[in-house]
Amino acid sequence: QVQLVESGGGLVHPGESLRLSCAASGSVYRISRMAWFRQTPRGQREWVASVASGGVTVYAPSVKGRFTISRDSSGVKGYLQMTDLRPDDTGIYSCNAGVVHTADGVEEDEYWGVGTQVTVSS
Repeated sequence: QVQLVESGGGLVHPGESLRLSCAASGSVYRISRMAWFRQTPRGQREWVASVASGGVTVYAPSVKGRFTISRDSSGVKGYLQMTDLRPDDTGIYSCNAGVVHTADGVEEDEYWGVGTQVTVSS
């Protein structure tokens, strides 16, 4: 089995930064692709950013230029660096990842983490 666990959320003031982490554990060879989503206080799920297996990154217009998605060299962890945070960025941030289980790369499954709360308030 595989678990994705997010961390790094918290309460910050507008203009400040946070770095979220998403770590995969269990039957994991590597993370092939990753995306971050957020659930707003109104209950809407929004896509925030994605990194494809080849490394191409894409961002929602509302965060482009302020957020950076990445994966580390271990292959089992990813990040969302968030700068210049705004109150509209408040939400529960969850990672979604494609996880390759073995070195031959044949089997890949999709997983979700439970999320970490980010609150931006003055």
